[in-house]
Amino acid sequence: MKRVRKAIIPAAGLGTRFLPATKTVPKEMLPIIDRPTLLYIVEEAVRAGIEDIVLIAGRNKEAIEDFFDCSYELQDKLAKDGKHETVEMLIKIQNMANIISIRQKQAIGLGHAVLCGRPIVGDEPCAVLLGDEIMISGPQQQTVTETLAKSYVATGLSTVAIMEVPENEVSKYGIVGGTMQGDGRLRIQAVVEKPAPTQAPSRWALPGRYVFSAEIFQYLEKTKPGKNGEIQLTDAMVEVAKAHGLLGAPLLARRYDAGDKFGYLQANIEMGLEHPEVAPRLREYLKGLLQRI
Repeated sequence: MKRVRKAIIPAAGLGTRFLPATKTVPKEMLPIIDRPTLLYIVEEAVRAGIEDIVLIAGRNKEAIEDFFDCSYELQDKLAKDGKHETVEMLIKIQNMANIISIRQKQAIGLGHAVLCGRPIVGDEPCAVLLGDEIMISGPQQQTVTETLAKSYVATGLSTVAIMEVPENEVSKYGIVGGTMQGDGRLRIQAVVEKPAPTQAPSRWALPGRYVFSAEIFQYLEKTKPGKNGEIQLTDAMVEVAKAHGLLGAPLLARRYDAGDKFGYLQANIEMGLEHPEVAPRLREYLKGLLQRI
């Protein structure tokens, strides 16, 4: 099996849940302490061996491309001020991967966004990482994307991350059903987009990490628009499961839904408690806050 070298990150959403902040700032660039949300996703991909990252962007998302580009004036000023560690950090970011941007001219679903990456991915397998889902793995632990990529290489089957959610939350996610194998992976036989609890095949949800063989593009091309006129990735996944087989690997990482106000706040607080600069003051602040409420 080919090694997974390419990743698609859909980043064309309007970020309406974070208006008015996202009127001029892409939601993917909203900071978790001092690092944009998107940087965590890109770093996860790079740790998994990804070399080419295809950003599926929309209008007014140029700030994303600029972030991964060289800023000569800024770096020159920092160097003259003796801030060499900061300069090295910025150079590392701009060199961490090949960043390729493709414009999604119409926001007509996640499936369509993934299909937009086909000219770059071609006939290779690819990872898909949603741009507002942060997955934090330990320094000695495989990233979620790395786990999925290794599963693909070992089995030849597309593999997606899954996580168990409460029954009252199944309508928020794509839900899969199937048979759990002896190796701890789920052999997926059903995929339903945001079902009612009574129609869900299980409580195994899709948290936004996938590795697909190139066949996914063939099925996306044939997928007709569904709910809200959108092309659903889950519809194409149904066809992959039928034709080739599809695996689900349980999530083994801390997850933050940074596209949700509470999830975004949660990420800032919990990751702030690990930040060497702000952690001591934040910890004392939270202790005092708890005494007042």
